[in-house]
Amino acid sequence: MILSTPAYAWDATVGQICTLSHETDAAKIFLTYEPSKPLYTITVTQSNSDWTQTPWFAMRFEGSSPIEIATSHHVLSDDAKSLTVTNTGFGNVLDGLEYNQIAYAFTQDHVATFSLDGAADPVRIFRECAGAQLS
Repeated sequence: MILSTPAYAWDATVGQICTLSHETDAAKIFLTYEPSKPLYTITVTQSNSDWTQTPWFAMRFEGSSPIEIATSHHVLSDDAKSLTVTNTGFGNVLDGLEYNQIAYAFTQDHVATFSLDGAADPVRIFRECAGAQLS
């Protein structure tokens, strides 16, 4: 009997709303860009635990171009599985995803970790989505 595990890869789609996503056993990260607004979102969904309401949400990217960013403008889903940030510019987030090796999405009491292996090409596709303007 051969057991297989799902292959988790970074994926980008281009359309009316462009997406960038990656999933692990523990969490999923999902970005959208809506050129007509223009508006970006990032949602981090926990598979086996809940986010709690905290005063801030941050992301840290480690690798050749480390960066850490934080915001107090995040919202939780009704079931507390997902945390979302919406903004008109995500340049720092996309730089972090494209140029580093690991990403941490965290609050003061929880962290989701994402390998950035294979992320660079899908991030570039997402950046080019419908002439996306980064701010």
